[in-house]
Amino acid sequence: MSAHSYRLPWALFFSELIGTGLLVLVGLSFVILDFGQGSPVVQAIPNAGARRALTGFLFGTTGALIALSPVGKHSGAHINPVVTMSFWLMGKFHWRHTLAYILAQLIGAVLGALPLLAWGALGRSISFGATTPGSTFGAGWALAGEVITTFALIVGLYTFLRHKGIRAYTPALFPVLYAVMVFLEAPISGTSTNPARSLGPAVISGTWNAFWVYWVGPLVGTLLGVAMYRYTWLRKLEIEVTKLYHFEHDPFGIFHPRLVEGSASDPEDSG
Repeated sequence: MSAHSYRLPWALFFSELIGTGLLVLVGLSFVILDFGQGSPVVQAIPNAGARRALTGFLFGTTGALIALSPVGKHSGAHINPVVTMSFWLMGKFHWRHTLAYILAQLIGAVLGALPLLAWGALGRSISFGATTPGSTFGAGWALAGEVITTFALIVGLYTFLRHKGIRAYTPALFPVLYAVMVFLEAPISGTSTNPARSLGPAVISGTWNAFWVYWVGPLVGTLLGVAMYRYTWLRKLEIEVTKLYHFEHDPFGIFHPRLVEGSASDPEDSG
């Protein structure tokens, strides 16, 4: 086993923490501004569907800009535990790096949510962007919504990463994808697709209603997405980079693997 498989490059994990914190802080600020009670945006754009599409686009744009930023270029800008887990399941990310990334993402999400308290009553009116099942749908439909939207996220991400002609444009996927998903599905579950994104506002608002949905749904959606790319004809398309924005600089040697020992597809690794 190569030596770099065991190295824990803490600078990358710190960058991932910062990136996830920025996603929660900036992305959920858009949610609060677009849907908070008494917000001028609500008055200016009274149609809830239009505001959902706008919010999804801005949230996706936030993620895209993080991927293009120095922070994202350093860590790969997974900024979502299920994205990191999908790379591990595909045999492209070591389990030690996977665990460290997920921990960094969860910590970053909580830290990024803390400044949202500055929104005061506007933020409290929608629990600072916490994700909960829609009142007319319930947890079952919310679970299904999270499975479907996360599946779409993973399939879209891998479609870009596995084709060299469009790989460099992977960040451009997210504004459009989230605009569509939030427009269509937000009334059902809030459209999380990201356990860290749901954790941050839950911590500061104390809103834990059906919180399990926002772990189970994204995990199942990820498993289905990965299965499609591992066990169908699509497996012939190789993933050559585990960053959301493709470039060659990889000083730690963990983002351009052929097969990472200690990954989900390496059962002989006993740690």
